[in-house]
Amino acid sequence: MIPPVTMTSDEIRAVYSAGSDAVVALVERLLGLLTDQQVQIGALSARVAVLEARLAQDSHNSGQPPSSDGLRKPPKPQSLREHSGRPPGGQPGHPGETLRMTEVPDRVEVRSPSACTACGISLREIEGILAGRRQVFDLPSLRLEVIEHRIEEKRCPACGERSVGAFPCGVDQPVQYGPGVKALGVYLQVYHLLPFERTSELLADLFGTSPSPGTLHAALHAGAAALEVTEEQIAEALRHAEQAHFDETGVRVDGKLQWLHTVSTETLTHYAVHPKRGRDAMQAIGILPAFTGRAIHDGLASYFSFNYEHVLCNAHHLRELTFVAEQHGQAWAAAMKALLKEAYRRVEREKTQGADRLSGYAVLEIEARYAALLAAGRREVEGLASPRRGRRGPRKQHPAMNLLERLRRYRAETLRFVRDFRVPFDNNRAERDLRMVKVQQKVSGSFRTTAGAEAFCRLRGYVSTIRKQEVRVLENLRDVFQGHPFVPSLHTPPTPA
Repeated sequence: MIPPVTMTSDEIRAVYSAGSDAVVALVERLLGLLTDQQVQIGALSARVAVLEARLAQDSHNSGQPPSSDGLRKPPKPQSLREHSGRPPGGQPGHPGETLRMTEVPDRVEVRSPSACTACGISLREIEGILAGRRQVFDLPSLRLEVIEHRIEEKRCPACGERSVGAFPCGVDQPVQYGPGVKALGVYLQVYHLLPFERTSELLADLFGTSPSPGTLHAALHAGAAALEVTEEQIAEALRHAEQAHFDETGVRVDGKLQWLHTVSTETLTHYAVHPKRGRDAMQAIGILPAFTGRAIHDGLASYFSFNYEHVLCNAHHLRELTFVAEQHGQAWAAAMKALLKEAYRRVEREKTQGADRLSGYAVLEIEARYAALLAAGRREVEGLASPRRGRRGPRKQHPAMNLLERLRRYRAETLRFVRDFRVPFDNNRAERDLRMVKVQQKVSGSFRTTAGAEAFCRLRGYVSTIRKQEVRVLENLRDVFQGHPFVPSLHTPPTPA
């Protein structure tokens, strides 16, 4: 901070009495201090603007998750879907999910009248006829089944040799939990995201006894080890996919920030955790270097260092355009947001009518309007003051200019969904696959070890994959612990137009 200049009346008169040269020197000194203060005020004002812009970011105008919004409610994002005009709820002709009677109940309880309601005579010996029935679907009392395996020893009558039977594969302790309990524990942790302690408590409430957190931890790692080959098969299928979604998010592992990377399609999911976010991590994971299809991502620079067809996520663009329009008053950003949403609706409308592309005229019109908005945006953004790097350093490029330049440089990657109906408008497929892992972080706080994070990723990727393929999760996790895991379909179907 520049200290304030203070002078008494006597000091001012002394300078005046010293002559014009002393007065000129004093004024020049004061002007110099004023200039320094103006520079400092400008730098502080720019810093305040940056901080205010950062505070104004939430889930509706940036990539921040809704969980970061706290108690304040940001404006609700407007849906890109057009209103169908139909009332909410089930539509006429929809089969519904009503509970229906079964013809073969597990148990029948007959309720007969014991006496006549008119005269009171006993009816116990009178045979009744069915007057009505109702069914209740309920859970039986839950208890663990204890299976005791015994082996016998037999002596050969011919040679006298003693032979002993063998315990089943996997039964290697005097007392242990079976594959069903281990599968349920892993299912609750990996799919429903319960921590070890709460999983143990839930199993105790259900069955009266439960595995300890240490036993659950061992089951998690055993299940992950059994899926090592399956995980590599999923990764290999993703390398040859026609189209895949890529994304990454920060996770806490052993108290440090690491990055969770996902690659996904409509039928496959792969997760990997790595200390880095960019190219080094992508190389180590090993899917991107061999991928030659169409990659949908959020524009992280590292993705562009690989050779494939790029598609940028327009959901990210809409949030950034919202921020620039609201916080910096940029009219071009509001108009660009409206154009992208209009283009999306036109594409979706044509899809519902059976078309596989927009007309050439419609494509050229959208691209021409896009180019015109970029030109208008450059004229508008150039009037914005950019923050300095320090007190006297060069100015940083304004965030609005950064967004404008990305939209200009990657206009083909941004508008590819207009020319090719197989290309999605956004990267929501990958974001949905990451969302539940972020929920796990909220519930458990972090992964305690890298090995634990890797085991969770492998099991979660497997569960996500079989869930996408409409395979029952719990019974297939049981198969994992019995040594013959279900192998999901590794064929990635062609992307529908």
